[in-house]
Amino acid sequence: MSAEFDYLSAFELRRLIARREISPVELTRRALDKAERTQATLNCFFVLLPEAAMAAAKAAEDAVMKDGTLGLLHGIPFSAKDLIAVGGVRYASGSRAMADNVATVDAPSVERAKKAGAILIGKTTTSEFGAKPVGDNLLTGVTRHPWDQSKTPGGSSAGAAASVAAGITPFALGTDGGGSIRIPCSFTGLAGLKGHFGRVPVWPTSATPTLAHVGPMARNFEDVALLFTAVAGYDERDPFSVAGPVPDVLSACKASPAGLRIAWSPTLGYARPDPKVVAVCEAAAMRFEELGCQVERVDEVFSSDPADLWIAEFYAGIGTRLRQVIENDRDLLDPAVAEVLTAALGQEMRDYYAKVFERYALRDKVRTFFESFDLLLSPVLPVSALEAQQDIPQHLADRNLVSWVFYTYPFNLTGQPAASVCAGFDEAGMPIGLQVVGRALGEYDVVRAAAAFERTCAPHYNIRKFTEA
Repeated sequence: MSAEFDYLSAFELRRLIARREISPVELTRRALDKAERTQATLNCFFVLLPEAAMAAAKAAEDAVMKDGTLGLLHGIPFSAKDLIAVGGVRYASGSRAMADNVATVDAPSVERAKKAGAILIGKTTTSEFGAKPVGDNLLTGVTRHPWDQSKTPGGSSAGAAASVAAGITPFALGTDGGGSIRIPCSFTGLAGLKGHFGRVPVWPTSATPTLAHVGPMARNFEDVALLFTAVAGYDERDPFSVAGPVPDVLSACKASPAGLRIAWSPTLGYARPDPKVVAVCEAAAMRFEELGCQVERVDEVFSSDPADLWIAEFYAGIGTRLRQVIENDRDLLDPAVAEVLTAALGQEMRDYYAKVFERYALRDKVRTFFESFDLLLSPVLPVSALEAQQDIPQHLADRNLVSWVFYTYPFNLTGQPAASVCAGFDEAGMPIGLQVVGRALGEYDVVRAAAAFERTCAPHYNIRKFTEA
């Protein structure tokens, strides 16, 4: 099998597998081989699973040859981030403190993807406990951008983004507690979706249980919709799991966005973006007028930056999980991560609960905002490609490890669906993401708009093929 297959969509692979024109065994072997070959340069994977993957691929191929029932994702390779449990496999969450931990069960998302016929080839890298929006940790080292290896692919779903952008698998499962799907998708030109909170069940319980999402990352929104359809839906093991029907996001990929009322906000009221990023995203936002949408600029979505509300919840949750490590084995942790966790653990209880109630007030304010609009557009990030091993952009050094991203974490606080779609490129040719946020449970409109925008672009304009050294 040649390199021409590396960048085929999951939809196309699915069709070719069903017609017996591509072998799941050959496809999986190629994905594993490319993953292994690129470890020295890109470092996308925490662990590869060649034996289990090849056994699953053989079973998938047997079903094809015997005219058996084929699943939605039949024979298509995928990966899962190391913040997602895979039974019998190391589950370190990117931390030396958890290096020998092994999951006892598959997370629902992994379980469902496998049941739909997808082939799990390995677990991808993450920043430590997802606590940084870049791609490095002390356990697995530095994950690099396939388009420019001096850059980070972003995080914390770093390996997932890098592997899909490099053509190793057509899609991957990432997690998003403050932007960790949307951020790396923005940096690498991918499509990514954080569904409504609880739409894709999260279990075993996350260290950040009121913020954590699992979702798909791919090179286009049809593939995002395909994986989302397979893994979304109610699961009683997740107490926040949404019990209603899953929106038909596959149909949304073909639907017209005409008539949608869209707010475009360059800063949400507080962000400090690079003007060049704003220019690219604004041009993308205005393109929705050509698609029949009403687009209105809204400078202030939030009256103040809700970063402190997010920090109080996210870092306190991880810090509580790691309290013993912080107190007794601090040297096992990334020093920058240990610092923010320690600060979060120092919160006084009344201050913490004051922020909890502020969060509920924020959610209600955003709910009323969406009485006037169907969607909100903004940049995903204030900058384009960041240097590898750089935690914070130099001109935003007054911000902390995550608050510099500005745009993504508010919608983990509110739980609304949000996506990243490639809006265009900076002067160096690196991708810039446009964030598409929907009202509660509104994944259909988010995908409808993002997929329609994709169709206005040149075919595969956001895919730059990775050339192996």
